[in-house]
Amino acid sequence: MTGQIHNPVLTGFHPDPSIVRAGSHYYLATSTFEWFPGVPVHRSADLVHWEPVGHILDRPGLLDLRGVADSAGVWAPSLSYHDGQFWLIYSIVRTVGSPYKDVDNYLVTAPAVEGPWSEPVFLNSSGFDPSLFHDEDGRKWLVNLEWDHREGHNSFAGIVLQEYDHERGALIGRPRTVLRQDTLIEGPNLYRRDGWYYLMLAEGGTGWNHGILMARSRSLAGPYELDPEGSLLTTRDAPDEPLQKAGHGELVRTPEGEWYLAHLASRPVHTPDGPRCVLGRETCLQRVEWSDTGWLRLAQGGHHPHLAVPAPRAARNGAAPVPAVPDRDDFDAPVLGPRWSTLRVPADPSWLSLTERPGRLRLRGRQSLHSRFDQSLVAQRLRSADCEATTVLDHHPTHYSQLAGLVCWYDTTTHYYLRVTHDEELGGRVLGLVGTDDGTYQEWPETRTPVDAWPQIHLRARVTGAELRFSASPDGADWRRIGPVLDASKLSDDYGSRLRFTGAFVGLCAQDLGGTGTPADFDSFELRDL
Repeated sequence: MTGQIHNPVLTGFHPDPSIVRAGSHYYLATSTFEWFPGVPVHRSADLVHWEPVGHILDRPGLLDLRGVADSAGVWAPSLSYHDGQFWLIYSIVRTVGSPYKDVDNYLVTAPAVEGPWSEPVFLNSSGFDPSLFHDEDGRKWLVNLEWDHREGHNSFAGIVLQEYDHERGALIGRPRTVLRQDTLIEGPNLYRRDGWYYLMLAEGGTGWNHGILMARSRSLAGPYELDPEGSLLTTRDAPDEPLQKAGHGELVRTPEGEWYLAHLASRPVHTPDGPRCVLGRETCLQRVEWSDTGWLRLAQGGHHPHLAVPAPRAARNGAAPVPAVPDRDDFDAPVLGPRWSTLRVPADPSWLSLTERPGRLRLRGRQSLHSRFDQSLVAQRLRSADCEATTVLDHHPTHYSQLAGLVCWYDTTTHYYLRVTHDEELGGRVLGLVGTDDGTYQEWPETRTPVDAWPQIHLRARVTGAELRFSASPDGADWRRIGPVLDASKLSDDYGSRLRFTGAFVGLCAQDLGGTGTPADFDSFELRDL
């Protein structure tokens, strides 16, 4: 239905959305954490239909993630358009799960969202969630959360403001704390309207207590007063709402003066251990309005997010849907398509090729699935909790240290892996299931299946809510179950003993723990919604 926006507008792992309008198009940028390339951008002419237009942090000079912790990396980018160019502020967080964050904040600019993007300008390291505010007088201001590592102090130490001088390429003056709360606030974005400066804040942490809170002041430097009605958006009081964890937002205005809020939310699957969000945090849109008292409110009332939202008036006249990205990749192109991501490092010919064997993706085995440095792994986000991934593998290992196959991935500490390797006891290639559960490695020896006689090796993973099933076939028709029904809900933010902020992926990988770079060839990959 043309007159409706259907949430989420970006399905699967697309957290911390930043939205901007430039001319007749809207752009959404989202976090990528340890995945490369960083910060995917989607474009829309109507806020209803969205298409990928590439990634901003697409070269090593812009993004160095080797060795970063799981769920570290690129947090909460903020995209703006001013002075005829795009501006992206982003953080690279290198430490999580300790008192420290070891974070650096950067700025890059480009004349078009497709690039070319400038070399990064270092801004500060005082905290995360930075954004750039372009004031009406031409001055520019950076706001970010300040992080306090000390015992006995609120780690979320307040929102700090500092002027940015673009000619110098540096922050100037002293940072000023403009808002400090006993509660958890982060994700600041500044807006100016009708003589007020407004701070949009994420509150409560990016879990079940998440929300969006507004504050305002007549002066940029404060003091800021909080919205007397509390959260603009949250589901902390509504555990049965289909969109949970709603929070972390940015505003955009249509040419006709309508306002929309981009925010993250998650769609849980229900398990005996409680709700878990396998798809991670997704991007949604809500229609918002300014009240007579000058505060922002959801246009549909209340403070819970809606699955269906009225589209802008201009979109109700009809807009052509954007081209669909195919579910199947036959690896006929010279480069990977926009849905593919690699872990921490870019794809390069030393370990990935689409031309050595035309029509095949060749991965040369490198480090293990526990490595935070040089993995040969490419993956796509799960976009549905009811889906199926299939591939065809050609791999001829001669040693047990050589492996390749299909992986269902959350991070280095939690994943399931259907792989082909060499077994000296059986004297040839074997298929089997291994995995890692919250840091503990596990094998399922009963799944060991000789496959030397198979003409082809087809692999399949099927996710149905909280259940994951692997299977394999010698011909793509006669499928055989491999292993037990697995708990897919473990591939979520809501499982494990560590902080986790990403989402489930499914992909292709190869390891050669002896360092000889044994190749594995994949002649197709399909991820389809069931």
